[in-house]
Amino acid sequence: MAAAPVVQAFCPPVVMREEGAVHRAYARGGQDNPEKLMYQASLAEATRQCTANETTMTINVVAQGRVVAGPVATPGQVSLPVLVEVVDGEDVIYSQKVSFPVEVTTGGNQFIFSKADVQIPNAQGGASRFTRVRLGFETAAKR
Repeated sequence: MAAAPVVQAFCPPVVMREEGAVHRAYARGGQDNPEKLMYQASLAEATRQCTANETTMTINVVAQGRVVAGPVATPGQVSLPVLVEVVDGEDVIYSQKVSFPVEVTTGGNQFIFSKADVQIPNAQGGASRFTRVRLGFETAAKR
């Protein structure tokens, strides 16, 4: 009886994008004015799980986040512009913006972000040791 082959692979770690660590939304005309802040969101702890076959690695990225209401907040659902990238050294090999829905409440709210279908090419032994999953919010400079 032959055993099924086991594919073992290096699963790239998740790092936070420094320039996209926090997302702030302001009332119209109030950009960068703390008194016009509608809400602020941040991502904190992140992890990942990888599955691989001979040609493709699929990464399930999960992160804990928090959204806090500002002085001019209106409770309700908002969409956060979460950017998921996979980089190998300096080369971006995967990039997708996810409009992630969260509830803004007067006391603040924690949320779990999850993207289960990040796929990259799989080399023998998995991704290179220089590969990283970058997670953060899309910034105006990236648009």
